Amino acid sequence: MTRSSASEASRDNDTPDLPPGDDALPCVLSFNASDPVGAGGLSSDALVIASVGAHALPVATGVYLRDTREAVGHVALDDAAVAEQARLVAEDVPLQVIKVGFVGSPEAVAAIAAFASDYPSVPVIAYMPDLSWWDEAEIDAYLDAFRELLLPQTAVLVGNNTTLRHWLLPESASHRHAGSTDLARAAAELGVSYVLVTGLPQPGEQVASVLASPQAELCRQSFERIDAAFLGAGDILSAALAALLAMGSELTEAATEALQYLDQALDHGFRPGMGRAVADRLFWAETDDPQDAPDDGDEPPSIDIPYPFNETKH
Repeated sequence: MTRSSASEASRDNDTPDLPPGDDALPCVLSFNASDPVGAGGLSSDALVIASVGAHALPVATGVYLRDTREAVGHVALDDAAVAEQARLVAEDVPLQVIKVGFVGSPEAVAAIAAFASDYPSVPVIAYMPDLSWWDEAEIDAYLDAFRELLLPQTAVLVGNNTTLRHWLLPESASHRHAGSTDLARAAAELGVSYVLVTGLPQPGEQVASVLASPQAELCRQSFERIDAAFLGAGDILSAALAALLAMGSELTEAATEALQYLDQALDHGFRPGMGRAVADRLFWAETDDPQDAPDDGDEPPSIDIPYPFNETKH
């Protein structure tokens, strides 16, 4: 259905074009790939954004081909389809934040950059994952496009220390122990305002994450190292940050809360398959009340759902 025919159908059904209600949730438009494991990608973005309290507008850019052990490939959507998804939603729903995950091709990066340029007042939160599973030529083309087209519009760049250091700084001995402000300065030369860097080594069994500008560290959080390999942590952190900013939190406060949310989600993680662990993004919904748990040997309580459970005319 074309946009004009959709408008005609709306008029035929006497549906007025009304502005969003006062009770509307803040909205985060997320560009990301679909992840069949459910650890990262669009499904994770939607779950995290809703958990924090905002509404996700998920724009599919492609599909990961992977299990919990490894990624073996990616199938990209046509860049015109990516752009059209975003355009239709943004013309209808007010955007508070744009979140960009892995979008799969230089063409998709270009389409997203063109879209974001039409909304200069909407901050862009970009996450750069580890791409070592991908073909080297594809990695280089993707990073070049991201660097030239999207970073100049990025408010906060999120990534692991190793990933960002290898990308933003030359591969030399002098940069092997680069700090967060070094990364922030390198990112600022490409137009990025702030970086949120994870995986910074600390003494003992701790790792640090830092929000930094080119001038200074703005906040630092240290956490106990979890003895497990996880999928999707960066997507969780960047989605939580985007949602908190959409809800009106100040940047340092949003970064602190997003890091704490990630730490709790990882701490409650589980292994659904034979590979890496997956964070529990709904950890806050668990109950610790022993009265809510069945006694040993008891059958779990049944849930009586009437049928049909949906009484609407549809």
